[in-house]
Amino acid sequence: MPKLKITAADLVAEARGQIPELTTEEAIARHGDPDTIIVDIRDVRERQKSGFIPGSVHAPRGMIEFWVDPDSPYHKPVFDQPGKSYLFHCASGWRSALTVARLQDMGFEAAHIRDGFTDWVKQGGPVEQDPAKD
Repeated sequence: MPKLKITAADLVAEARGQIPELTTEEAIARHGDPDTIIVDIRDVRERQKSGFIPGSVHAPRGMIEFWVDPDSPYHKPVFDQPGKSYLFHCASGWRSALTVARLQDMGFEAAHIRDGFTDWVKQGGPVEQDPAKD
């Protein structure tokens, strides 16, 4: 394979330089805030295997731009709530950094949890298990 012009790690670093990032502690403190919508972009199998943040919205990474865009036939009303803050996460903060950077390019304001769900669990953030897991 030829050498890439830019690596995935380079893309993530670039995105992180352009977007708001919250530490896990800051994100845990905002959990339960009615003006904060936590959005989980992990694959459904990841949520089933390791659980999820209670009250989070599941929006698979592959659909997020379409769900956010009010002109898209796939638009979801959860992403059209004036006054709400959107906080995205994935497992480690890489996919969510790229996602939030792209959404900001679209004009949608959001932040992400820098170290993702893995650190959320490590720091003792609340986790709910998927009942379909059993």
